[in-house]
Parts: sequence; C-alpha cells; structure tokens
Amino acid sequence: MELSYEEKCRLVEEMSKFITPRRQQLFQQVINLRTRHITIVLENIFQPHNASAVLRSCDLTGVQDVHIIENSNTYTINPDVAMGAYKWLTINKYNATDNNTPETYDILRRQGYKIVATTPHLESSNLDEIAIDKKIALVFGTELTGLTPFAIENADAFMKIPMSGFTESYNISVSAALSLYTLTQRMRLSSVNWQLSEIEKTDILLQWLRNTINRSEVLEKELMNKINT
Repeated sequence: MELSYEEKCRLVEEMSKFITPRRQQLFQQVINLRTRHITIVLENIFQPHNASAVLRSCDLTGVQDVHIIENSNTYTINPDVAMGAYKWLTINKYNATDNNTPETYDILRRQGYKIVATTPHLESSNLDEIAIDKKIALVFGTELTGLTPFAIENADAFMKIPMSGFTESYNISVSAALSLYTLTQRMRLSSVNWQLSEIEKTDILLQWLRNTINRSEVLEKELMNKINT
C-alpha cells in the first residue's frame, strides 16, 4: 500500500534515529543539492566500467535520476567503479521491448524534459551554450556506435563537447562527467528553480534510509505499526 506524504515524513523522522548524527547531517546536506532539472539517459550502454563511472558522476554532481535504455545490451554495474553510487540514485530501466527508446522519450517529455542528444551533429550547441532554462535530459549512446538513428532523429536539440585534439571523441564516462559538471555548475549559478520539492526530498531520503539500515524492511514494518497506533 502506498504511504501518504505524512506517513513518509514520520517514517523518515523515526528511521533517522537509527543512523548516526553525522550521517543524518550528510543526508540533509546532500539532499539540498540534489536536482531533477537535469537528468541522464543511457541508451544501450554495455561496458560495465564506463556505465558505472557515469553513475558515480551523477551522484557527485547532484543529479538524482538516471534513465537506462536496454535494447540489445543489459546495463551492468561494476561496484568497484560505482563506489556505491547506485544506492543514492533513482535508476529507471526500460527493457520491455526490443526498442525502448520511443517509450523513454515519451515518458521524459511527459515529465517536462527537453531531449538533448549528445552527438557531433551539424546543428549541435556546444556544452557551454546549451540552454538550461528548462528541464533537460542528456542522452548518451554506446561507446562504439553512438546513439541510434531514432534517438537522434527524435531529439529536441543536440549538444557536443568542444575538442582540440586528433581523437574523434571522449569516451562516454568522460563525456558524461564533463557535461554534468559544466551544466550543474551553470544551473546552480542561474536563477532556475532547480531544487527538489519537499515531497521529492522526503521520497529520496526514505529511499536512502532503506538502503542504509540493515534489515530496513523489518524496522519499517515495526515503525509503521507504531505510527498508526
């Protein structure tokens, strides 16, 4: 049964008593810097090292949501590279059909996102020029072949990272890190309303507590009985 907002608030309050004061302080510090104004979409990524490095970059730059499209490749996390980042992120996977990119784009647009394909397209804006006044979803493709034709043809805009050398492109983990750092820095210096709502913060804090506390499902059941009596 879905919990009400009030129940979630009480649950967060009670479960927080089972983590250290230092961890409580860190949770509050990090949640206030989290954003859904920018999100990452990974289409068909298959190299565990690069895939996991992207999660780490999302966590470190405060990007909460990652959308993973599994068409022909299954997204595999390398825990040594991710450094536990997946515990702090909201990961959404799309793998119901052979081509899940259309559904992903539809869902993101319904959530208010502008789809930005990262590709050296003729009409691409540079990383430091892309508009951030509205919510944007950055779409990255596979290391070998890049984005699928559908992902490119149905994007709302295109973005590229300026390069000064002979090599054709950065690998995906570096591209994501550069993009996320630059865009989140610009976002936080802007007048854009990029922070999470109180409802979103509560949902995420509850997720973090569940992922942090041993046998959290047992504790949660006990606390809910207490809250409802």
